[in-house]
Amino acid sequence: MAGFKNDRRAQDIRMALQKIFTELKDPRISPMLSVLKIDLSNDLSYCKVYVSAVEGTEKTDESVKGLKSAAGFIRREIAHRLNLRKAPEFKFIADHSIDHSMHINDLLHQVITATEPDTTEESEEE
Repeated sequence: MAGFKNDRRAQDIRMALQKIFTELKDPRISPMLSVLKIDLSNDLSYCKVYVSAVEGTEKTDESVKGLKSAAGFIRREIAHRLNLRKAPEFKFIADHSIDHSMHINDLLHQVITATEPDTTEESEEE
């Protein structure tokens, strides 16, 4: 039962964070920032937020710096919007897994195109 409550609270925090990120006026924070994963402690006092920006790894790292400086404001807003007595302490972490998976996809595509037999030469010979 506690797991369900924790998962539901994490989803509520995730949706509220997405809205708060669009309202922040810090130029370091990307407008295309997305929350990939949230790890919420069992006692709801700590929350790790994994974020990624569409613009790339540099913008993600820069956005995390902006989010760390706005952590107090974000904590207060979460407590207010979700009617929490005690809001969790946030730790923002840059997640580069999307860029890494795109790089792996490009490498696989190169390998596939390099190993495909050339079908145009065979059709010309026949």
